[in-house]
Amino acid sequence: MFWSKPKKKQETAAVRVDERLQHIAFIMDGNGRWAKKRGMPREYGHTHGAATFKKIGRYCEKIGLKYMTVYAFSTENWKRPQKEVDAIMKLFDDYIEECFQEMEEDNVHFRFIGNLTAFPETTQSKMERIDRETAHKPFLLNIAVNYGGREEIAHACNALIREGKREVSETDIGRHLYTLECPDPDLIVRTGGDYRVSNFLLWQSAYAEYYFTPTLWPDYSPRDVDEAVAAFYGRKRRFGGL
Repeated sequence: MFWSKPKKKQETAAVRVDERLQHIAFIMDGNGRWAKKRGMPREYGHTHGAATFKKIGRYCEKIGLKYMTVYAFSTENWKRPQKEVDAIMKLFDDYIEECFQEMEEDNVHFRFIGNLTAFPETTQSKMERIDRETAHKPFLLNIAVNYGGREEIAHACNALIREGKREVSETDIGRHLYTLECPDPDLIVRTGGDYRVSNFLLWQSAYAEYYFTPTLWPDYSPRDVDEAVAAFYGRKRRFGGL
């Protein structure tokens, strides 16, 4: 299951984060290539990527992170082969059902962010319900689906237009971002070897630290998280100052 409690003993956390690192985000890239290397269809990679998502989510919570955002499906991903899209949609649906089964046993506040109107009303209703029923949990997990950073900014601006705003501030836009309930990411990790942001958290990443790794997402491990965290703590964040 996506977020079920592990039956086997978890490996001991090698690091422990502090207030400097509260929010980590992942561009989970490489599922399709991982499957192709094994002579399997791309859907096979997404299934294994889902298992990695469980493992990494549990580990991030364990080492003291308070917020995690994952890029699960972009506004551009609809262009992929229909068979692959259908498989990903089934994974989402299975995931939500399993969230309901496991929500009493974990510490996760599940939130789906993005333009959710693209999904069937029944799916939207499930997403809203799991958000509402886990809102008291301490670890906030944002799952970005049908998400695009440009679309998010346009969404915020249109909301302000509807409010009658003639002039807007950064604070105004921030009030209408999908990630309103959490601080901007401190660290954004992209797996799979590419060096681009792919329309992910464009507004929120203004001062995020980026970490790129060639490791394909299904192979990503807690040890890889440790390396990214260590790299983060080795940098000096100036936020435009000295």
